[in-house]
Amino acid sequence: MNQDRAYICRLIDIYGKVLSERQRDVVDLYYNEDLSLAEISENCGITRQGVRDAIKHAIETLTSLESSLGFSAKSESISQLATKIGASDDVNEIHRLAESIIGEL
Repeated sequence: MNQDRAYICRLIDIYGKVLSERQRDVVDLYYNEDLSLAEISENCGITRQGVRDAIKHAIETLTSLESSLGFSAKSESISQLATKIGASDDVNEIHRLAESIIGEL
C-alpha cells in the first residue's frame, strides 16, 4: 500500500471494474476518499485487517493487469506525445509524433 497514490488511482480508473464490489468499495474509500483503515472498517462492517487485505489484493490485481496489458503506460505515453504535438510548430515533427501515437495503438 506504499505505492504512489496517483498511480494507484489511475489503475483503479482503468481496471477497477475487474475488482470485486467489496475491493472496489474499499480501495475507493482508501485512495479516493482518503479514509483510514479504521474508518473504512467501521463503514463497511469488516475488520481493519480485512480492509488491509482487501486493499492489498486489489492492488496486486491492478498492478498485475497493468503489467500484462499496459493500458496506463500506453495512455501516459500517448498523452505526452499529444502534448508535444500541441506545442510544436514544425509540421515534420508533428507528423513524426503523430506516427508515434499510431504506433502506440
